[in-house]
Parts: sequence; C-alpha cells; structure tokens
Amino acid sequence: MRTLTISTKVRESLVDITGKVAETVAQSGVNEGICLVYAPHTTAGITINENADPDVAKDLLNYLGKLVPADFPFLHSEGNSDAHVKAMLLGSSVTVPVTGGKLAMGKWQGIYFGEFDGPRSRRCIITVLGE
Repeated sequence: MRTLTISTKVRESLVDITGKVAETVAQSGVNEGICLVYAPHTTAGITINENADPDVAKDLLNYLGKLVPADFPFLHSEGNSDAHVKAMLLGSSVTVPVTGGKLAMGKWQGIYFGEFDGPRSRRCIITVLGE
C-alpha cells in the first residue's frame, strides 16, 4: 500500500496519476493481481479516461461544470455542494488488473484524481493485491 499526496493548485482539476500508480505496481512485486486506487475524500474522486489528448480532461471538467453548476441553489451551506455531486459522479475508486507486473490498461487510458474543492493537499491510497 502507498499513500500518494496530491497538491492541487486550482478549485477543479483532473490530475493524471497514472505514472505514480504504475510505479507503485512495479515496486510491489505483484505479477498477477489487481490495483485499487482510492480517494478518501467527499469532494474529490478517481476515474479512468483518455490521457493522450489533454483537451479530453478539459472537456470533462467543462461538462461537469454545466451538469452541476456551482450556483445551483443547494441546501448544504459550505459553498462546495457542487464538488460533492461531481465527486459522487466520478466515484471514489477504480480497480485495474495487474498482468505481467504492469497495469493492464488500454493504450489511451490514464488514471485521474479529480479535484473539485481545491486548491488542497489530498491523499490517494494505492493498494496492490496478488501474487
């Protein structure tokens, strides 16, 4: 298990953490198994999506902003209700197979930490299980 610290600089961002997750898998010594990536936060999440074109991440953030506007009349009074909804839509974890000691991901896929209430210092827990 590894706890990754992620420092975000803006309120909303998708941070590519694929390299750090792959590094953790390589260091684990697991050849066949699974890798669980988990965000222990209610205003941040984890997702897998394309990482070849940075415009995809921008498009996703823009779409989430239109889908869940910050100025919606939420009852929660802390001013971050939209962040809770966006994190819920992303989800708090992803599981990726490990094969041959590497993440078994598609050619264009990347693992992203979604920040929706930054800037903050966040944690992401990476657990590798297998043989």
